Amino acid sequence: MDNPINLVLRALQFLWTLLIMALTGNMIAEAIGGNASIVNYCMFVAVISMLALFYLFTVSIKPDFAILPILPLVLDALLTLFFLIGGIALAAELNVHSCSSSDYLKGNHVINGSKNQGKRCHEAQAVCAFLWFGFAAYMGSLVFSALGARGGSMPGRKFRGGAV
Repeated sequence: MDNPINLVLRALQFLWTLLIMALTGNMIAEAIGGNASIVNYCMFVAVISMLALFYLFTVSIKPDFAILPILPLVLDALLTLFFLIGGIALAAELNVHSCSSSDYLKGNHVINGSKNQGKRCHEAQAVCAFLWFGFAAYMGSLVFSALGARGGSMPGRKFRGGAV
């Protein structure tokens, strides 16, 4: 384990991804007549993140398992972008207001589509917050991956070899 900070960031990414997946999955399961496309995008982000984290956790623990040295950087960059897009799009679609306002609940197409609109509203707002927390965690990992790629090695590794 070369970099404990990176491992903590991976654990936080897993936590935020798991929460996004659970809340979005519940929104999808309780939907009546389909979901807004942003709800499906949030689930896409969670699934892609979870799949990538299987690899990224392994590389964070043992950098020798990296298939390509630049792959963690590429995955971190893509996931940072996906989380940023999800956070911006969901916040824009929600136009966050009070979940107790019946006018807001009836007029919002992300929340509309459930028997319990108040619950769905709270879930959507929580997903939005967790997308931003996930973005921050992936941005931190992106910095560590970029520093590792810039140095020609993974974070925490020492450069071995002479000048070329």
